[in-house]
Formats: sequence, C-alpha cells, structure tokens
Amino acid sequence: MTKKIDDNKTVVGKSKKAQKSKVSRRKLLTGTGVAAGAAAATMAFPNVSRAQTVTFKMQGAWGSADIFNEMALEYVKRVNDMTGGRLKIEYLNSGAVVKAFQVQDAVHKGVLDAGHLVTAYWYGKNKAASLFGTGPVFGANAAEILAWIHKGGGKELYRELVQDILKRNLVGFFCMPMPTQPLGWFKKEIKSADDLQGLKYRTVGLATDIMQGMGLKVTQLPGGEIVPALERGVIEAFEYNNPTSDSRFGAHDVSKVYMMGSYHQAAEFFEIIFNKDKFDSLPAELQAILEYSAEAANTANFATAMDNYSKDLQFLINEAGVKVYRTPQSVMEAQLKSWDTVLEKLMQDAFFKKVVESQREWSERVAFYALLNSADYKLAFNHYFPGVLPS
Repeated sequence: MTKKIDDNKTVVGKSKKAQKSKVSRRKLLTGTGVAAGAAAATMAFPNVSRAQTVTFKMQGAWGSADIFNEMALEYVKRVNDMTGGRLKIEYLNSGAVVKAFQVQDAVHKGVLDAGHLVTAYWYGKNKAASLFGTGPVFGANAAEILAWIHKGGGKELYRELVQDILKRNLVGFFCMPMPTQPLGWFKKEIKSADDLQGLKYRTVGLATDIMQGMGLKVTQLPGGEIVPALERGVIEAFEYNNPTSDSRFGAHDVSKVYMMGSYHQAAEFFEIIFNKDKFDSLPAELQAILEYSAEAANTANFATAMDNYSKDLQFLINEAGVKVYRTPQSVMEAQLKSWDTVLEKLMQDAFFKKVVESQREWSERVAFYALLNSADYKLAFNHYFPGVLPS
C-alpha cells in the first residue's frame, strides 16, 4: 500500500506511525553508538594533563647577562611546551641558590632539582670530567665529539664516571656543540708562545693544565668574577667563551686585544643534569622529554649562537675599538705539545685513559671522513669576500 504524508514525500509500505517509530529507534541507536564511541576514545586517549603538575627548579652556572641563560631557557621552553602541564621547569640564574661552581653538588644533594652548566666546572672532582667538554683535539670538532657522546660510547662513559666512580646522584644529558673558544683577551697581540710566559690567565678545566704547561699562571674563575679579578690584578689575561658572552660582561672595557682560535677549549657542550631520585620518580614519557629536549635544543642553541656571536664580533671590531687577531699557528702547535705532555701524565689513570682512547679512535675515523670530504669554506669565503679575513 502507498500512502501520501503531509510533506508530500512518499512512504512505501509503511504507515506514518510506523515510520516515526523507525526514526526514533534509529536516533536511539545512533546516540548510543556516539556515547559508546566517546567513552572508548576517553579510555584509549586519557587526558595526560590531569595529573598534578611537578615543578623542577633548575639553576644555571651563568651570570645574569650571559647569553647562556637564553640558551638554557630554549631547553626549558621545549620541555615545558611538550609536557602538557605535567612537568614544569623553573629556571634560575647563577647565584639564585648557589654559586656557579656549586651547581653540581646542589643537584646531587637535592638542593636543586636540575642544573645547566659545563663539566669543566666540576673537573676538580675528577679530571676525566673535562673530557666531556674541553678535552684534547684529535682533529674532530665539537659537533663530531658530541656525536661521540651519542653514538661512540661517550654517554655510557659519562654515566660510569658520574654514577659509578664519583657516586653522584645525577642523570645528565649534553647539548650545543660550542664553536671553538678564542684564546682570549690580552693587553697586546700574542705573536708567539713566548708572549704568554708568566701571564696570570683565567681558564677552567683541563685548559688549566694545558696553559700551565705553556708557562702561564692560571686561575680558575666563573664568568661573573673575571672582570673584578682583572681590575684587582688577580689576572692579566683571560678567556671565557665567545664574543657575545665576553662583550656582555664588559671584556672590551678592560682589554682591547682579542685572539681568535685555540686548542685549549675547542669542543665543549652544555651539561644538563637532574637529581637522579627526582628524575627516576617521573613516568617514562616525561623522562624521555627531558632527554630528547636536549637534542632539540642543539638546533636552537646553535642558531642563537651563530646569529649573536657573529653580530657581536662585528660590534667589538667596528664600535668597541677591539683589535681582533687570529692566534698564530706556532701558539697552537705549542698547545698541542702541551696536550701531549698532560695526556701522558693523566692517562696513567685507567678510566681517564679509557675515555681518551675512545675519543681518539672515534676521531681518527670520523675526522678522517669529515676533513677529506669537507669543502674548503675559507677558499670560498675569500673568493666572494676578498680581503675581509685578517692575513
């Protein structure tokens, strides 16, 4: 039977009442399906932000004006953006809780939850610490030595040093392959290794041993104490790290000669450490974010460095009246000889020797590839910008 309904549509074989009943059942079933699907989705994809926020306090080892704080915050931002509110890092500048050289102890003891520093700042506990930044140069650059940490056994050796040998309650990660650090700031141009004899000089880590071996009188100081020490005559010359950090603490106000290029600290990295108990208390996904955010910060930190370091070097040359020179090859050759002497002595320690041999084996293979394959960038630069580089 065919029957017309009020809206002029045709219903075949069904009464109006039966059609309404069918529609009602369909709506009920559809609604039930949606509700069930939503419940299943909730079970499959829980709201991970429901957990109470955990806050970690991290302190850097850098003075308030240092660009290294900005680089630390690039790491912190990546962590905070990816944790969905479950974990938050609050970052503090050096001195907020402890002094720069005390950061590792503070994190070990739980006074701080985390720290942003370099291993040279605690190499007094074990000189092998400096091999994970400010180590010997076998031809590999900072990026290639950071690759050793990730793929050549470096992170396992670091864990062995920190947790097994030193019994530190710490977990650490590395990021930011730092460009070669300048020889530093002097009262006059350094033309030979003889010009360095007897100078009172600031550096840190194994660079202390290297420069002492070349006849300098070395004092270890954090960055924020360099200028006051220079003004008091405690030091006469110094290195810190890069044109931006150096200019921000006023290096150009006390010295006007800047020597670029050196083997004393040719491959250093930031060390990001966490109290191991605090780290182990986190779920695996948050631990992964803390680790892999260090890898992500590599790109951000290096880009920040290239932009700022290059601009501030131009500022030093063109506006601050600084005379910039390339460190003579004879000085770098003397540094390599000093490295040979220092390594011969320190490799009597079995663990130190194991780390050095691992780096040397890695460098022989990796640097061979890189040096054989790399384009001659200096040749290209001189082709397009003739006469710009100092002779």
